[in-house]
Formats: sequence, C-alpha cells, structure tokens
Amino acid sequence: MKKLLLLLFIGIVGIGNAQNVNIPDANFKAYLVGNTAINTNGDAEIQVSEAAAISGEIDCNGLNISDLTGIEAFTALTYLYCGGNQLTSFDVTQNTALEFLQCSGNQLTSLDVTQNTALEELNCWSNQLTSLDVTQNTALIRLHCNDNQLTSLDVTQNTALTELRCDYNQLTSFDVSQNTALSWLRCGGNQLTSFDVSQNTALIDLGCDYNQLTSLDVSQ
Repeated sequence: MKKLLLLLFIGIVGIGNAQNVNIPDANFKAYLVGNTAINTNGDAEIQVSEAAAISGEIDCNGLNISDLTGIEAFTALTYLYCGGNQLTSFDVTQNTALEFLQCSGNQLTSLDVTQNTALEELNCWSNQLTSLDVTQNTALIRLHCNDNQLTSLDVTQNTALTELRCDYNQLTSFDVSQNTALSWLRCGGNQLTSFDVSQNTALIDLGCDYNQLTSLDVSQ
C-alpha cells in the first residue's frame, strides 16, 4: 500500500512538472518569473497555462540571453522584443499571433518567420543572416533587415510594405516593382548594378548610395 501511494505521489509530481514551461536560460527565466503580468501566481516557474494566456508583449531586450527556449509556449504573443542579446537562433514558429518582432543586435545566422503570417513589423538588423524568407509575411508594413549578409531578398509578395531597410548586405539585384506602397527605402551599401523604382510612385525617401549603379531613373 505504501509503495502504491509513493508511486501515485511521484506520478502527481511528474504531471505538475510537465505543466511548467522549459526555460533553460537563467536570464530569460529570471525575466519571465519576475514579471508579475506573466508569472501571475508568483511562484518560481512559468506554467504552460500562464504562457498561453499572454496576448500582449514580452520585452527582454539587452538581458544577456543566449537561449530563448520556452518562447514557443507563448502561442498568443503579439509583440516580442529580444534585441541586444546573444541569440544565435530561436524558434517563433509556434507564435503565429506575432505582429511585431524586434530581434536586432544579436548573432542570428537563421530566422524562420514563415509561420508568422500576422507579422506587420520585423526588425532583424545587425545580425549574421545569410538568407531571409518573408514571402509568407504578406501583412508586413515595415521590414528592417540591414547590416546582415543577405545575398538575395524577395519582397515581391510584401505588397503592403511602406518602409524597407535592407542596406549593408550583399545584394546584387533587387525587385521592388510590386511594392507600390513604399514611401521609405534604404538599400545602400550593397552590390547593385541596376535598380528600378519606376513603379514606386509613393516613394518620398530613397537611399541607394554605395552600390555599383551607373544610372538611376527617378523621374516617375
């Protein structure tokens, strides 16, 4: 009987532990546990139910975080600020409600936002990205991906874009013919030899210096 009770107790503890979000990074966990809007019961863990209930923002900018594991439990999260940390990668494929993502100033070599179709603003500048797929992010209004190592960037599906910064990458060609809502564009510091803005009639601010352009028609 005692053995049965012991096994039952262990099972209950196991179930309780399974309800906690796995957050291996001590700095990230300290931020979440110390945030009373997130850690509503005031214990030393973040429960799955607490994470799922957050529909607002997480702002963990500049907290020396190297691992964002646990963010996937915040499935209703709409704003995520995690810039100025030491992240090399993180997973937001489960955060399908995200509308704003700021992850600049890290050491990211990859970033998958293909599942974040509600995303309206993406700031991923000053990382080490060699590719970035935003073809599924048709709601994007602002995209800042400057100061990376991108060799190509397809924004033909992002027809809602009004602001685009992709300067200081390694782009050799660039098509903005579908981005007719663009009013602000920075694409300097690349390797562009030609560039067509004839369809961008809403454009009022253009920076394309430090390329290899021999001509540029902005007569519209």
